[in-house]
Amino acid sequence: MELQAQEGRLIAAAGLGRVLVATAVPVERDAVAGACPGDSGIEVIAAGVGPALAAASTASALTAAALRGEPYGLVVSAGIGGGFQPGAPVGSLVVADGIVAADLGAETEDGFVPVTELGFGTVRHQPPVDLVRRVAGAAGARTGAVLTVSTVTGTAARAAVLRERHPTALAEAMEGFGVAEAAAAQGVPVLEIRAISNPVGPRDRAAWRIPEALAALTEGFGKLTPVLESWNRHDS
Repeated sequence: MELQAQEGRLIAAAGLGRVLVATAVPVERDAVAGACPGDSGIEVIAAGVGPALAAASTASALTAAALRGEPYGLVVSAGIGGGFQPGAPVGSLVVADGIVAADLGAETEDGFVPVTELGFGTVRHQPPVDLVRRVAGAAGARTGAVLTVSTVTGTAARAAVLRERHPTALAEAMEGFGVAEAAAAQGVPVLEIRAISNPVGPRDRAAWRIPEALAALTEGFGKLTPVLESWNRHDS
């Protein structure tokens, strides 16, 4: 254990530092952890479902690490999610070039208004462009916006509305924006990575491919771990 801790500190001194990966549920945590060597400096947690719990759990982990004098250099929101078709087919990986709160705002007679247009808050976090490019290249992933929603899309009409508002969106999930808010509050860069388990649209559980998506998540992390270890935020 002491040897692994020393190796982790060497990684931190050499480049990015320790990486916190926040998944929603234990099965996602296990899928990611299975691809990360014990000396990689990557810690994986199950932060909970939904943006609020994900934000709270991530903030707690970041604060605890900082108080120990072992701060994280990057936070990654990771797991499975729905894919907008045809851009993100089931089984593919998506790396977010924008982490977007899709339903944070107000409904009006003229349609949905995001909080930024109401004059407060933010609805988008921008991951480091260079790191997105490197991770996507290493993992064979597609890049596009990943939407965070509090209610999973279950109709074709809702999917069409989201695509109209967010034409670059490739995926939706429930935690990314919460994780990003926690990271931003402590000045830590953030990524979001999603393995596509089902199409965004009508809720059809027979079409879900969760084991395949989890396998894709494990395989993807196995390829991108060296990128996370070597990237330096000051290079971007």
